[in-house]
Amino acid sequence: MALFLLGLAVIFSGGLASLLWGRKPGAADGLGAAGAVAGGVIAAVPAFRILLGAPAASLQWNWNIPYGSFYIQIDSLSAFFLIPIIGLSVIAAVYGSDYLRAYRDRKNLGVAWFFYNLLLIGMMLVVVARNGVLFLIAWETMSLASFFLVTFEYEKPMVRRAGWIYLIAMHIGTAFLIVFFLLLGRHAGSLNFDAISGVPSSLASALFLLAIVGFGTKAGFMPLHVWLPYAHPAAPSHVSAVMSGVMIKTGIYGLVRTLTILGPPQEWWCWTLIAIGAVSGIAGVLFALAQHDLKRLLAYHSVENIGIITLGLGLGLLGVNMNAPTLAVLGFAGGLFHVVNHAVFKGLLFLGAGSVIKSCGTGQIDALGGIIKRMPWTAFAFLTGSIAISGLPPLNGFASEFLIYLGVFRGDIDAGFKAAIPELAIIGGLALIGGLALACFTKAFGIIFLGHPRSEAAERAREAGWGMRAATTALAVLCVLLGLLSPLVIQSVKGPISLISGFDDELARVVLGYATRVLIGFVSVSAVLIAVTAFFAVLRRRLLRGRSVRRAPTWDCGYARPTPKMQYTASSFAQPLTDLFKIFLRSKKDVSLPEGLFPGRSHFHTDTKDVSEEYLHEPAFEWITSFLGKFKWLQHGRLQIYILYIALTLLALLIWKL
Repeated sequence: MALFLLGLAVIFSGGLASLLWGRKPGAADGLGAAGAVAGGVIAAVPAFRILLGAPAASLQWNWNIPYGSFYIQIDSLSAFFLIPIIGLSVIAAVYGSDYLRAYRDRKNLGVAWFFYNLLLIGMMLVVVARNGVLFLIAWETMSLASFFLVTFEYEKPMVRRAGWIYLIAMHIGTAFLIVFFLLLGRHAGSLNFDAISGVPSSLASALFLLAIVGFGTKAGFMPLHVWLPYAHPAAPSHVSAVMSGVMIKTGIYGLVRTLTILGPPQEWWCWTLIAIGAVSGIAGVLFALAQHDLKRLLAYHSVENIGIITLGLGLGLLGVNMNAPTLAVLGFAGGLFHVVNHAVFKGLLFLGAGSVIKSCGTGQIDALGGIIKRMPWTAFAFLTGSIAISGLPPLNGFASEFLIYLGVFRGDIDAGFKAAIPELAIIGGLALIGGLALACFTKAFGIIFLGHPRSEAAERAREAGWGMRAATTALAVLCVLLGLLSPLVIQSVKGPISLISGFDDELARVVLGYATRVLIGFVSVSAVLIAVTAFFAVLRRRLLRGRSVRRAPTWDCGYARPTPKMQYTASSFAQPLTDLFKIFLRSKKDVSLPEGLFPGRSHFHTDTKDVSEEYLHEPAFEWITSFLGKFKWLQHGRLQIYILYIALTLLALLIWKL
């Protein structure tokens, strides 16, 4: 635990030093990034030790705060979440030190690095806190630090709006968590997690619903996801990578930790998680498919992947409820492994998107094209992330989704017919999500990197700097390694699964051993295919060495002078699928078809507004604004009147207490 605290101190010192040296951009940049990297590496050491089998480490100091204490502990579940949090944040810090160079003349980078390091500290404390008050303090620290990072370019109206939407959403979630911990503390007489036991079923159900809303707002459950499509495009790309890759996973961690506190799960909890997972996964990828802004597209894919994780957790919880160990172990294994995998490939995709946006000056997909020749390094990394997020073998996205599939098919033997309906929902949901994700990233990669440049900005594209290339390359390599080494990596989830499910380590080891044997077959075939492909690539290169290679344009269907306007756009590529699901997407089309022998200008454009925002959040906030507007007469602007309000409130509370 001493190493963990030392790591926190180094991270904070780096951020504080960067803030103090803010007038010197180079020093601020170096100090902030170095503090995050060095402190993260130090703090990761005890997490790796505990995940590999060392006993849990804890530390407790008393506070003069009611129900509060500085009580932290790293057990197998905390360690499992700490590693991707630290790992992605360290890599993103290396990327950020290069990415932020463009802002040195017009921004105080010390402020940005201070809040970045504070965000990292907040996330780390959230997953190790074992006291409700400490947890809420860490949670609020994380939310406020990320708010200031989202509003880094606050001079832009769009960024300010995104920041306020994010802050409001986070505090709505926090309000539910405060009620959650108040009820827990009232029941147990303490807010230390290990002092809470024997929660009655009625209270447990209420707490479960509060956790769904409180933690689900941070995680991005549909329809609580409304802040993601605004915050991610507004934030600097390395911050978007951290927020999407690991910060939203603190919501998943909070929900999982809640399940360990509330006792045996009720059946409707399982159905609720499966329903949330299916809706979030399918709706998330559908709205991603309809987007024209690259970072907004990736934000909706975060909703999709949170849905996949929730499907795995719902399947695992169903196994616990039905006492079906195979169902439980493989469901939890798939969900938890996808937590790590999503952190890696989504971090990669956001960093790749940042390289494209920085080079081209825009994230509008239809303004790009043909930049694979100008940014080959970034294109290869983005392609790797696209394959991984689409769940294709042999990369890491396939491995975690396959575990969920395996849990459904193999677990059906243990669970019987009773589990058939939720299992069918999971299979159908995962299959649809995978197919739509593949179509979406075929669109994204094809329109952005292939074909001809659609604008002068795309023609001027240049490869990213060394720090940005190093970060994306490291994550691309991790996508491959986590896929090829998945039979070994999934053994790391044995401890967290035992903690969540209540099954002993030996039972989890046996089930994971079966999954390992199946994955070895897939990995072996994939490795052979990779080796064969590499062999023929090398052979082709050797055969063509020293020979002239003639290049010719692609067959143009009889057009003598094709132009970039003849290429597919993002809208036209996705049109068949968006039309198929138009009842859900409700896209609005702006079409001007060519007419006559010598047609003039024509265009096709779609605009897809989030139905949750349009039909749920906006009407609700308009009603709240209208309702609260009726109480404006209470706001006089006079200090003595406000003091009177406070005195009357205290008097009412004293009378109620007496």
